[in-house]
Amino acid sequence: MTGENYRKSGMLFSGSVRSMKRNKKIADITAFIIIICMSVIVLLPIWWMIRSSLMKSLDIFMRPPPFFPPDWLWSNYNIPPTTFNYFRYLMNTLSIVVPCVVFGTVTAVPCAYAFARLKFKGKNFIFSLCVGSMLLPTMVTLIPLYIVWSNLGFVDTYWPLILPYLCGGGAFNIFLLRQFIMTVPKELDEAAKIDGAGYLRTLVSIIVPSIKSAIIVVALLIFMTTWNDLLQQMVYIHTPKNYTLVLGLTIFFGTFKTDYAGVFAATVLSFIPGVLVYLFGQRYFVEGIVMTGMKN
Repeated sequence: MTGENYRKSGMLFSGSVRSMKRNKKIADITAFIIIICMSVIVLLPIWWMIRSSLMKSLDIFMRPPPFFPPDWLWSNYNIPPTTFNYFRYLMNTLSIVVPCVVFGTVTAVPCAYAFARLKFKGKNFIFSLCVGSMLLPTMVTLIPLYIVWSNLGFVDTYWPLILPYLCGGGAFNIFLLRQFIMTVPKELDEAAKIDGAGYLRTLVSIIVPSIKSAIIVVALLIFMTTWNDLLQQMVYIHTPKNYTLVLGLTIFFGTFKTDYAGVFAATVLSFIPGVLVYLFGQRYFVEGIVMTGMKN
């Protein structure tokens, strides 16, 4: 091949590289624009709620609706405790959420470990029943469970909302942790067994550190489920002093009048703790979702 051919082939290769870089840059810009548009769509309802909380109730229904409040009424957040006792409702909510997160996470780990590692009779059948229970709608078991808790005298208490989380916090949590434990090499278990470690020591020292992200994901999922669980809280909690945040929002709705500005202001106050918890654990949440196995 002559020098002229070498030069032409080099120019073709250089042009191809520049074309690939240009196409990659265009693809990156397009993906960035799409992400920005999707973020705006997701954040728009949140902004609309914040914007409505700073307006008069009548102004919320203006046509056309203003994107910004005509008057920024921060006084809407000065809700008297006699109307919406925010801190009482917050403590009541945490009285449910914290035990559910702790009990649900702590019990889900050994349940998942048993299905992933231990060998016992009927394991596959029991696991199939566990996974199959996710197909049952909540409404199917709501009335039978209410009858059981009513006979035990637990209605209008928090126990019907807390005690079910002593069984792994739900089939999905057990299933999710089991799938993560299956990605941990069994050679680690065998090495620990040679060193004299039992099942509990292996679980605490090897399995739990390896699936830390998945455990945090389960804790966040339980938190979000119990924090927003309006249906069961409405069924089991009847006394206003025991109301949670989601139940406390219902007091703004009346037969003849509804304080929409107060509803939006109380809603903003109610979702702030949940957002803070998610921001604290979102790195682990994303890591747990995308992680499919262990790195060597």
